[in-house]
Amino acid sequence: MENTLNEETTPLTYEQQLAFVSVIAKPIANKKLTKKLYKLIRKASELKSIRHGLRDVQTSIRKGETGIVVFAGDVTPIEIMCHMPAVCEEKGIDYVYTPSKAEIGLAMGVRRNCLMILIKEHSEYAEQYSDCKNRMKSAFKEAFLN
Repeated sequence: MENTLNEETTPLTYEQQLAFVSVIAKPIANKKLTKKLYKLIRKASELKSIRHGLRDVQTSIRKGETGIVVFAGDVTPIEIMCHMPAVCEEKGIDYVYTPSKAEIGLAMGVRRNCLMILIKEHSEYAEQYSDCKNRMKSAFKEAFLN
């Protein structure tokens, strides 16, 4: 069966997206955290308090910007961004992987895929931001300290 431009494709479920995630994608956000992160990305994108893409995020982190970083877990080849978790740990920035680069792009309000995004703290969504940050820390502990 061939896909045509007119045919609607159904989006993959969270569990189906996990099948395409790279082996180095740890800590991976659970379904609930992923949904919360996408909502936070949407709000931060509207307020222009994000950095997205490999070059922009890397430059921002090097210049000292802080926040939380969301990586896409389905990036191929993984070598293009496998150094970024180490950079985040070195700078003390919390990070987590989500299953889909396409979903990160959609959450930003664009049709393009996005490998990573740096969400800066903002007073408009401070409660949502701190909730996601705490959940990310517990996911990190669960992935690496157990």
